[in-house]
Amino acid sequence: MASFHNRSLIRAALVAASTVAFAACGESGPNGNTSLSIQLKDVPSELQKAVVTISEVDLVGSNGTVVLSSTPVTVDLLTLAAQTMDLVKDATVPSGTYTQLRFKISGAYIETGTPGVTTSIYATSPTYAGLPAGTQVTGDLQTPSFDQSGLKVTMQDNALVIEGDQKILLVDFDVSQSFGHAAGQSDKWVMHPVITGGTLTASGGVHVNVHNAQGITFALGTAHAALTDANDVTVGAPLALTDANSDGTYEADFGFLGAGNYKVSIVPAQGSITTDPVSPHAVTVTAGHSATVDFTVSAAQ
Repeated sequence: MASFHNRSLIRAALVAASTVAFAACGESGPNGNTSLSIQLKDVPSELQKAVVTISEVDLVGSNGTVVLSSTPVTVDLLTLAAQTMDLVKDATVPSGTYTQLRFKISGAYIETGTPGVTTSIYATSPTYAGLPAGTQVTGDLQTPSFDQSGLKVTMQDNALVIEGDQKILLVDFDVSQSFGHAAGQSDKWVMHPVITGGTLTASGGVHVNVHNAQGITFALGTAHAALTDANDVTVGAPLALTDANSDGTYEADFGFLGAGNYKVSIVPAQGSITTDPVSPHAVTVTAGHSATVDFTVSAAQ
């Protein structure tokens, strides 16, 4: 299968697991149970849509399978590039060690091409309930046995310890690596999900502020904030700068970051800018805290 790659976000996927690596420690909750929640997010892709229906979420351990949710959830994974959704909320789970987290997917479709010009829809079935009304399906999207056996979420150390009163998992569905053309068949796509997960109890973040120096009229709303790790590997998608309270300072927030060293850049849509401090600027994130970086645009051309 030839993978469908985003230009730079494959590199971001390589660090997805490390950005959520915070494990909770403590005693088991009442009656040996732990309250478990699962949040879903996505590493972005050049696909226009990637809609899946997750019909069941299971934990598998030495004592068998625990069904965390059997209520189908349909979501466009591309809407989760800069946010998360609750896939499981406060499920009661026997405390212990589990070997697998599995998702069952009952249907899916992807949209490729250029919006407003030409797009193509590939679906698991022309009658998949997640398709918009009246959609013309171009070809097949294959999901090998994921509706029956489910697909395994790769967890840190291939095991998941559920203990303490509460546990939150962050599951990252990497769209950029999870869909590709079937070998030699341009009218067929195959879903081969790349999903990583880790416990999340003390994530950090980076808050970015940007404003113009006196006399500078650069259109801050056309720029983006970008984040890399200390080795210049892209972390997540660039975020648009917005001025929600109209005070002249434009902002962006990168969340769900592991403790470590990062670099923040301000990227104009065109031309070039000079900032103080110089972009990219190094920033350190500590567990459970958000770091703030304040940029001033001192020149633009």
